[in-house]
Amino acid sequence: MSIGRSELQDAARQAFGVTPLAADPAHIWKQLVEMGWLGMCVPERLGGLGLGREAQAVIHFELGRSLGPGSVITQLAAIDALVTCQHTGWLDRAIDGELITASMQLETADEESGMISGRLNAVPDADRAEAVIVAASDRMILLPMSCAQIRSVEAPMWDKSRRLFTLTLDLVPMEAGVTLGRGEDAFPMWDDFNAHILRAIAGDSLGGAGAAIDMTVDYLKVRSQFDRPIAMFQALKHRCADLKTALAAAEAVFWDDAAGQSTSPVLDVTRIGALKAHAARTYQEIVEEAVQLHGGIALTAEHQCHRFLKRAMLNGTLGGSADTWEEAFGRRMLAALTSP
Repeated sequence: MSIGRSELQDAARQAFGVTPLAADPAHIWKQLVEMGWLGMCVPERLGGLGLGREAQAVIHFELGRSLGPGSVITQLAAIDALVTCQHTGWLDRAIDGELITASMQLETADEESGMISGRLNAVPDADRAEAVIVAASDRMILLPMSCAQIRSVEAPMWDKSRRLFTLTLDLVPMEAGVTLGRGEDAFPMWDDFNAHILRAIAGDSLGGAGAAIDMTVDYLKVRSQFDRPIAMFQALKHRCADLKTALAAAEAVFWDDAAGQSTSPVLDVTRIGALKAHAARTYQEIVEEAVQLHGGIALTAEHQCHRFLKRAMLNGTLGGSADTWEEAFGRRMLAALTSP
């Protein structure tokens, strides 16, 4: 099966809607399940659509425009992991819409004597999840949320477009879950899982930034001052042009990565972390400017703009800070360029 990026973007925009104030997470989830998009990158022989990573990037990008639920990010990352380990039982359940969650802070748990303990933050929609993916010691494990030793508490959020929980694992037996990877097989699988989450946050950021720019330009066209639209004022035109230029540059890097065309000598998760950091920073800068260009109305509860600002600030934190990833990427890039 093949489908172009623009065609998929149009379909996703119609399915998810373009009004964040009216976005319904349950409706978005239902659309993803009914259209089979949870199995976007699953091979056709395993019941999926057999599309590439770029198609999945489109979904995250368009979900950013509509401020979609964070659980889609962990679900698609989990499905990729299940494809890798060929666990068809849980894979079929995940494609059918049974939620598998994980920490969007890329946190790991501790293991001792076959028992898993720890605390996982930023776990989306844990109260309706069937399972959670955890890395502990040298294993990557899928644990059913029905385990009595797993407790979840919803965290208070400034960004109301996502529901994030804190999970406490209190001596959960390893045999209670399904081992997806162990030993040397688990580490690259965990890196791929984390890279998927970071790519998804980057796509979410750039999709939201694009929506914020479009919304701002539309507002400038109808807001009048001195008997003419303020979009005609040269100073405002230049500010919008600068925002569009910054977004276009970030999108170019994102889509090159999604299409597998990156030329960076650093091929591990640190490169994707640096991409996420750049996308999230671009998002925040664009939305902060959008709020100013809208004036006081942008901070009211009735306007959409403040919701993008809150999402942008959250995206900057999820998956690790910009300082952390940029330092790690810089060190790996330097090592790659100076090695014989």
